[in-house]
Amino acid sequence: MAEDLLIIKGTKVEQYEALIPQIKGLLEGEPDMVANLANVAAALKEQFGWFWVGFYMIKQDELVLGPFQGPVACTRIRKGKGVCGSSWAQEKTLIVPDVEKFPGHIACSSLSKSEIVVPLFNNGEIKGVLDVDSEVLDQFDETDQKYLEAIVKLIPLD
Repeated sequence: MAEDLLIIKGTKVEQYEALIPQIKGLLEGEPDMVANLANVAAALKEQFGWFWVGFYMIKQDELVLGPFQGPVACTRIRKGKGVCGSSWAQEKTLIVPDVEKFPGHIACSSLSKSEIVVPLFNNGEIKGVLDVDSEVLDQFDETDQKYLEAIVKLIPLD
């Protein structure tokens, strides 16, 4: 049974450093990928209060919406389309300070202003992406990239 997530105040680094052990605890002993993705999305949303946090998984040459926290989202995204599809195609994290300036941005919500997308790898193969949107311009930076990349590596994707 999961314990309540402790919301940590402090710098961004302090928040991530305190959150990672909690996420490890949520994932420990749970083999179901959907359950783990759901709990990671919820933990990140609770801690940081971002507008939207969720996962898209690769299924038959498309990114398909997986567990998320936030308003209704786009269901399918093609490779190379929008920030998520571009992250998949490039197999790297993308930080977008202003989504309005990203060529081909897919606007699931007009309230989203900035975004970070982190690819999920399993044995060197990309399996999906973590997508985080904020209502604030220029919300995400290299600190978020470092810690979100570390967090997604904790998730068993088998």
